[in-house]
Amino acid sequence: METNHPMSRRRFLATTGALAGTALLTSTPAAHAESFANQVKNTGNKLRLAMVGTGHRGTGMWGKELLREYSDRMEFVGLCDINPGRLETGKRLIGADCPTFTDFEKMMKETKPDVLIVTTVDNTHDEFIVKGMEMGADIITEKPMTTDEKKIQRILDAEERTSKTCRVTFNYRYSPHRAKIWELLHNGEIGELTSVDFHWYLDTSHGADYFRRWHRLVEKSGSLWLHKASHHFDLLNWWIDSDPETVYALGQLNFYGKNGSFRAENCRTCPHTAPCPFFFDMTKNQRLMDLYAANESYDGYLRDGCVFKTDINIFDKMAATIQYANGVQVSYSLTAYSPYEGYRIAFNGTDGRIDAWIQESKPVSDANYDEIVLFRNFGKRQYIHIPFGTSGHGGGDKLLKDQIFLPNTPDPMKQCANTRDGALSCLIGIAARNNIASGQVVNIGDLTSIQPEVEKRYKRIL
Repeated sequence: METNHPMSRRRFLATTGALAGTALLTSTPAAHAESFANQVKNTGNKLRLAMVGTGHRGTGMWGKELLREYSDRMEFVGLCDINPGRLETGKRLIGADCPTFTDFEKMMKETKPDVLIVTTVDNTHDEFIVKGMEMGADIITEKPMTTDEKKIQRILDAEERTSKTCRVTFNYRYSPHRAKIWELLHNGEIGELTSVDFHWYLDTSHGADYFRRWHRLVEKSGSLWLHKASHHFDLLNWWIDSDPETVYALGQLNFYGKNGSFRAENCRTCPHTAPCPFFFDMTKNQRLMDLYAANESYDGYLRDGCVFKTDINIFDKMAATIQYANGVQVSYSLTAYSPYEGYRIAFNGTDGRIDAWIQESKPVSDANYDEIVLFRNFGKRQYIHIPFGTSGHGGGDKLLKDQIFLPNTPDPMKQCANTRDGALSCLIGIAARNNIASGQVVNIGDLTSIQPEVEKRYKRIL
């Protein structure tokens, strides 16, 4: 789902009494990952899925791809979106044979799904997660789980109240390169981890695209601190194996938005296409034309918005210092106007260091692998080559979906992310945003009922 619609949110998310249970949530993340697939294995019935939000991600990774790869195990019983044109287009693109709804609660009542997939605009995730749980469904949600601390608490409370669970789709955990880093750290290859330097670069193609879409508005996306960086913060939480404790941050809008020398409403109607290096000809992408351009009359959403619009209020340059409960310190930055896309990361330990530089666009060589360099104090460096993944997000997409939909899939690296994981990834970005606004260092434990825990495991395995 890509924008607001004249139909009121109240009507869309119909307000009836909650159907909440009272049991406490007791399942672990691994048990939750197994539950969806084993439900199919044990009952012989297909998993009944409903989806709210039929935009690009919903119709692709969580729509057409699921039917292509797991149709023997799952079926769509309902699709929902506030844009009726995009809803019908989405159904066609997915190839689903199921009813469609513009009223979320009506869909839930009539279809009674086992699992609800949430792929809407970020600031609405909590509405559908909470209501979905209250109406009897487990949840699979796109990141970020939500966009502020109050919404996080609503989700935590609903999970406890209903005994339903929420799976957050952190596909980066599953890519072979990031998994190898986890393995090296947990095997104690650099001794006890002490600090991390993590710097992410969005290029002038992919990075710029966030400033064309609804993501450009902090009230919808929570800013790139949430929509993009929650991915990175989750990796840090997973790698470090401890909870963030305090955050100090800086951020500015230096490149996009008001910084442009000319602007228009969107690229297709822009008089400045010749001199603008950010001109995006959406007419060359039939999928986007079908999903968005063909359905603008319903809600006015422009998928090819100008990257220099003056309403852009998210940062394009950010930096944060994060202190973890186990003493690990992190220096993090995100730049959204880099010549290339990727990241540099280094892990410093008592016995050595791990370095990696990943270019996700414009590769520096023809090599078909990513490289990790392992340095040991007083020893030789070791070069570790990780073959490229064969699915999206560095090979993570297929492995993530296999763990959800294939029975008895092991989770030795704790890649399955639950509500607490989703919350902590968001809380770092929320704390950074709050710190920039207030000038005061933010304690993660002050934001919600989640209190940081120490789980220090990076000691050499003898």
